[in-house]
Amino acid sequence: MTSTYGGDVEISAQGLPEWLLPVARLAETIEPRQLSRFLPPEQGGGRPSAVLVLFGEGPRGPELLLMERSGSLRSHAGQPSFPGGALDPEDGDPDEDGPLRAALREAEEETGLDPSGVQVFAVLPRLYIPVSGFVVTPVLGWWHRPTPVGAVDPAETARVFTVPVADLTDPANRATTVHPSGHRGPAFLVGSALVWGFTAGVIDRILHYAGWERPWDRAKHVPLDWRA
Repeated sequence: MTSTYGGDVEISAQGLPEWLLPVARLAETIEPRQLSRFLPPEQGGGRPSAVLVLFGEGPRGPELLLMERSGSLRSHAGQPSFPGGALDPEDGDPDEDGPLRAALREAEEETGLDPSGVQVFAVLPRLYIPVSGFVVTPVLGWWHRPTPVGAVDPAETARVFTVPVADLTDPANRATTVHPSGHRGPAFLVGSALVWGFTAGVIDRILHYAGWERPWDRAKHVPLDWRA
């Protein structure tokens, strides 16, 4: 799919709403190991990719944009996630602004949002998804001018939805999942979906280091096939 996005990307925290400043501050100091134990291989390798962690403000206050991948996909079928994907050659250098451009391009292609309404205010350290070999850069954005969104290509995206941060921090919506590999990780029961894996891990760490986390029952376990 062809994206209309082709502009330069700047990182700026100017003009952010007060409530978003803790997220901007944590991005300045957070270390990779504070985000995940899965980090890019020291010897290099892995496919460069990026996701857009997009904060907006809705009827119930601060919110995050998420999407649910199509159930027909070979990888991560039916799993809620941030918009994003692998870098294309036209995105540019993976070590410079390539991940920023890729995050905005993929978000436009998957959700139909207008990238000109997004202010990129920070980038988190690169993380690694062992099952797919992706080296992922989480790009943090402020949706200062929201536009309508939805599943652009049903073959790739089942739906697009926003989740209030208040729901993500609600202890009743938090749980732990156990992957078949044995790895335990945080999960969120929101938007009639179970958010788990890489996406839930990033959200969990942002809530924690931004000071938004509320005590929750880590002994509460839910299966990966949970549905509301």
